[in-house]
Amino acid sequence: MPGPDDLKSVVEALLFASDRPLPPDEICLAFSADEGEAVTPDAVREAIGILKSEYESEGRGFRLCEIAGGFQLMTDPRFAPTLRCFYQAREKKKLSQASLETLSVIAYRQPVAKADVEFVRGVNVDGALKTLLEKELVKVVGRKDVPGRPMLYGTTPFFLEHFGLSSLEELPPLPAFTEKDIEASLLPPELKEKESP
Repeated sequence: MPGPDDLKSVVEALLFASDRPLPPDEICLAFSADEGEAVTPDAVREAIGILKSEYESEGRGFRLCEIAGGFQLMTDPRFAPTLRCFYQAREKKKLSQASLETLSVIAYRQPVAKADVEFVRGVNVDGALKTLLEKELVKVVGRKDVPGRPMLYGTTPFFLEHFGLSSLEELPPLPAFTEKDIEASLLPPELKEKESP
């Protein structure tokens, strides 16, 4: 069995690395019985008690809390307003032009396949689509009924919330374009030929 300081350090490392509460019994599993006497749940609880006291006496920005049958490191509630501002500011980072264009195509043409978005934009949209999925502005809403069954994308309720819309009907109408409005270099070959004398 490791010494008290080693045990405390290992327990601290396990709690730091975990994204969920760890019960003492589960923490014990991290120690191999082959290395000597097994670590007991009581020894783990004792190490946790020492860590908890140290964190509180040193005024750290986090606490060791007992929740859901286990122990977890959590930020100190005193700093909730600061953390809230930090995460809200981070979430409000502007979307790139590519992401905005991709989002516009999806919003107006949904449900739409990635290939159709790429056709409209004329470029690969992998990066922009990944960003929009991560920000939960778009989601997979089904599959297209064609060979390969590509995924179809649509906007999410968060999209409406983010842009202050109550429904998709509130999207501003798209202006109608004619062939005369499109730059000649962007016309497909068959239309270019029609315009030639």
